[in-house]
Amino acid sequence: MSAPDVVTQHRAHVVQRPWSAGRTARVAVMVIAAALVLYPIIGFVAMAFRSQTGVQEGTDGFLGLAGVSIQHAIDNWKTLTAYGPRGGGLFQRWLLNSVIVSVSGAVLAVVTALPAGFAMARLRWRGRRFWLIVTLIAMAMPNTVLVIPIFLQVDAIGAVGQLWPVAVLMGFFPFGVYLSYIHFMTAMPHELVEAARVDGLGEGGTFFRVALPISKQAVALVTFFSFVANWTNFFLPLTLLTSSQQNKTLSIGLQEFIGASPLFNPTSAAGLTVKLWMPELAFATFISMLPLLVVFIAAQRFLIRGQTVGAVKG
Repeated sequence: MSAPDVVTQHRAHVVQRPWSAGRTARVAVMVIAAALVLYPIIGFVAMAFRSQTGVQEGTDGFLGLAGVSIQHAIDNWKTLTAYGPRGGGLFQRWLLNSVIVSVSGAVLAVVTALPAGFAMARLRWRGRRFWLIVTLIAMAMPNTVLVIPIFLQVDAIGAVGQLWPVAVLMGFFPFGVYLSYIHFMTAMPHELVEAARVDGLGEGGTFFRVALPISKQAVALVTFFSFVANWTNFFLPLTLLTSSQQNKTLSIGLQEFIGASPLFNPTSAAGLTVKLWMPELAFATFISMLPLLVVFIAAQRFLIRGQTVGAVKG
């Protein structure tokens, strides 16, 4: 019997096998758990495409899906862009600021983390273990512990309220250094380093000509996690950027939207010409999630694929 026939019979046997009570119970539990997770997500996304009138009247059906409309999303966007003094524009400005500091911080994190991880993984120098321990301590240290010292240092150079110190500080990413260290320790064969040294390459040449070309996976990991951490960072922008309304990031802006909404603060919202209700808040949050989704989709093919398989023959 040929191999294809064996495979066909095996597949037929697997398909015809009846479900046991235990398997049915496990599938049922997973379906229920998935429904519990998806229910609020679908409701949240649907809210971003609804109108306040439909929400108040309660005529939008299950999860509000009957009231979902692209026109409602366009209206919610117009309301968001009209928020702010002198004709609005704060939401777009906050969105652009978040892109600037997150992308700049991610680029700096990659530029600094990969050489540092390579040095600690493949070079032999005095103090290597000490700096690895320091990296682990810095990685585990809560961001709130560093907020006050960072503010005092930035204030000492008169840069509070400016974007560039935030971008530079976001480039300090110890977790990226640790990820690079693990990558070069496990995924980069030691024989490649030795071969490069035999060929006369120095440490810098080994990194740029051997290590870096096979480190797409590490670059994707550091970029993804750094961008996510920068985009969702709240305490650092809150400490350094609240003195300037134009230089806030979206994470702070969403908090301001909530504080200025009649749903949460009727007294403060009474004097605003543009009032944000649940659909507008949901749409603003939905917009803030899209860059994270785009970065994940762009990086996921590198996250699941190794780049050094077959680099060294056995």
